[in-house]
Amino acid sequence: MTQATQNPVDIINARVPGYKDLQMLLVNQEGIIEQILPMDTVGKDICASAIDVVGDWISLGGVDLQINGALGLAFPDLTAENAHIIQKITQFLWDVGVDGFLPTLVTTSVEKIQRSLAVIADIISSQKTGAKILGVHLEGPFLNYQKRGAHPAEYLLPLTIDEVKRVLGDYAHIVKVITLAPELDPTGEVIPYLRSLGITVSLGHSQATSAQAQLAFELGARMVTHTFNAMPPLHHREPGLLGAAITHPDVMCGFIADGEHVSPTMLQILLRASYQEKGLFLVSDALSPLGLPDGVYPWDSRQIEVKNGTARLADGTLSGTTLPLLVGVQNLVKWGICDVETAILLATDAPRQAIGLPGIAKSQPANLLRWHWDEATKELIWQRLLG
Repeated sequence: MTQATQNPVDIINARVPGYKDLQMLLVNQEGIIEQILPMDTVGKDICASAIDVVGDWISLGGVDLQINGALGLAFPDLTAENAHIIQKITQFLWDVGVDGFLPTLVTTSVEKIQRSLAVIADIISSQKTGAKILGVHLEGPFLNYQKRGAHPAEYLLPLTIDEVKRVLGDYAHIVKVITLAPELDPTGEVIPYLRSLGITVSLGHSQATSAQAQLAFELGARMVTHTFNAMPPLHHREPGLLGAAITHPDVMCGFIADGEHVSPTMLQILLRASYQEKGLFLVSDALSPLGLPDGVYPWDSRQIEVKNGTARLADGTLSGTTLPLLVGVQNLVKWGICDVETAILLATDAPRQAIGLPGIAKSQPANLLRWHWDEATKELIWQRLLG
């Protein structure tokens, strides 16, 4: 979260994603961006204390709209007794380049969902440092049984307004995103109801046809959860949810770039077929062992094994990753899927756009990352510059 700087700061010769040519960023003593100006419009009397980033990229920190836990704590397991760990998690996420995130509650009992929502609501009201909790992402429990993946079947619920009200309880105001399978609601009433509460509806864990997905988009759904995963594959006669989503100009698709959830080749196809950072955004989908070494860890009543940052159930079912969000940015560039600017936008501006937040611009907190492309090693590296 924003911390005031001691003195105003000028950052010069910066590449800023979404802006042409080199820019100068003026940051005031409250840590707010006052101006972003093209370098060719700036006079020669630049402050001697200016930070010259010599053509490196400057961006806001990442925003992770799908993260299930970290440092051994799964967000559905939050209680008043372990709530203090959240401060460690928010600091950890800040340290790995994340400015804000949506704690994601996967399918579990209504009682546990309510308990976690109560704890998170209390934390949101008092949080001062670390990566900011921007709300909650409910991934379930209104999912298609056939595409439930690692979600426990016994807690899946029918998609009705009454069941939605039961799950949300008194905490609809902190739920920012909900993932659901639209084909479970033949009445078409639930999506408009959720939109009336200000909740962004994301389609996922679904068997929806292209027609069913299109109807959901017409009703107000505006996102797709972990594109390609837990949905029918593209087919030349039935493009399905995936085809409907990536060709829709008003729908944004989250995707995971760990090399396991989706093949890099398919990610390349996805970026070519979509509206890139205007239609896509990166998520980590990280599980509770994020920040911990590979090994075997508890996951609800089951166990997951983490190897090389990928988590699977005992039967081999892919359940998530333990790689931070910005690793996805580095992977996209390393794999040659997109340029540096696009990769950065996919983790910084695009997820903000997906939930209605502004990207890097005047009047925004200057929680800034500096990205450097190392020509010798062919690696994209980053560090926090301000914030």
